[in-house]
Amino acid sequence: MLKKITALFLLTIVFLTSGFGCKVQNKATAEAMKPITLVYWRVFDGQDAFDEIIKNYKALHPFINIEYRKLRFDEYETELLNALAEDRGPDIFSIHNTWTMKYQSKITPMPETTTIAYMVMQGTLKKELIPEIRTTRSLSYKEIKDNFVDVVGKDIILEDGKVYGLPLSVDTLAMFYNKDLLNNAGISETPKYWNRDFLQAVKKLTKQDPKRGLIQSGIAMGGSSNIERYSDILAALMMQNGATMIDENRRISFQAVPEFGKETNYNPGLEALRFYTDFANPTKEAYSWNNELANSLDMFISGNLAIMFGYSYHIPIIKAGAPKLNFSISKFPQIEGTPPTNINFANYWIETVSKKSKYSNEAWDFLQFMTKEEQAKIYLAKTKKPTALRSLVASQKMDDEIGVFADQVLTAKSWYRGRNATAAEDAIKEMLDTALISTSDKLLKIINTAAAKIQQTIN
Repeated sequence: MLKKITALFLLTIVFLTSGFGCKVQNKATAEAMKPITLVYWRVFDGQDAFDEIIKNYKALHPFINIEYRKLRFDEYETELLNALAEDRGPDIFSIHNTWTMKYQSKITPMPETTTIAYMVMQGTLKKELIPEIRTTRSLSYKEIKDNFVDVVGKDIILEDGKVYGLPLSVDTLAMFYNKDLLNNAGISETPKYWNRDFLQAVKKLTKQDPKRGLIQSGIAMGGSSNIERYSDILAALMMQNGATMIDENRRISFQAVPEFGKETNYNPGLEALRFYTDFANPTKEAYSWNNELANSLDMFISGNLAIMFGYSYHIPIIKAGAPKLNFSISKFPQIEGTPPTNINFANYWIETVSKKSKYSNEAWDFLQFMTKEEQAKIYLAKTKKPTALRSLVASQKMDDEIGVFADQVLTAKSWYRGRNATAAEDAIKEMLDTALISTSDKLLKIINTAAAKIQQTIN
């Protein structure tokens, strides 16, 4: 008995004092702990937005390095596509939520499980970090639907049922307004609905000079290229009015889907287009915009625009351009009705994994780690962006700066614009520009032409 106790004691001493190297003699563990580097490309956010998250991840997986690179938006997609084609692309990269199907063939979908080595504290007499291989189940479809706001699941889960990315935040379209201009016009609060009160407020806020034309605009609506995110504003109006941007058969029409066995002569997309373009029509009471004006963001910064629609990312731009501008933000207007129905517009980026990555298992593990509540909170606090997670909406709604945007994420929607979102944007621009120089009876043909052009990118 004494010999057995002595032998066990000696074996324990050898195990505890043999060093870290002896703990990974298992070939599978040793292979899983080989140092690797995940290359991560994004736009807009700097390295500092991810430093703490990467540090937290490396505490669990010290053998995994994350090499982060920020690119300019105007160079990003060209550089990304070239790099992927030449096999020098990143392991992880960001895509806009409208690009998912465009990049589907270049993405490794989220696997059912990830297997990765963790450093785990073990021991009673002597605490040690011991490598341990774990296989973890990935997020299920239900968990994605339950954890993220509704628009996310529709954008990241494609027709094959696979998950092609995960977001860190979801931005929404909101109303920016110049408080001084509204105060001077006797308007105590921004209109909540697209109704007569809204039109009257715009009329009060618009000033014209007989020689110079518009010298102060009530709202940036009606045009295209000189209005920030004009296509999003129009799409939001169409959806609020009941238009189905793209139906279950992936057909573009901008019309309502009739109930079974019933037809309807009402065209919600057409009426939304008519309403939108009235603001750039000099013969209409709502006239407040034209294509000769400066960009809406520049106009707002200069103090010559009362109301513009934008996203949370416009806040730092406005503050940098006009530090003393007295502005605030309110919710995007809705169509008045009973019961009230809120429809807002989503605009965000998705983090995904390259099909050419040698480390897709580790890359997906990092993405799932990064988008969990604890880590996402770090990113959102650093960047001041609205959340993509349902669990963080309530707390963010109380934020003075981004509360409005967060308050709208639960009712935010988007729509698929085909494999070439740029071509779809061009078709919408052409539709607006043509509508502004055409008579009212030509609008139906104009909107149908735009739908047909976007349909080509779907097909």
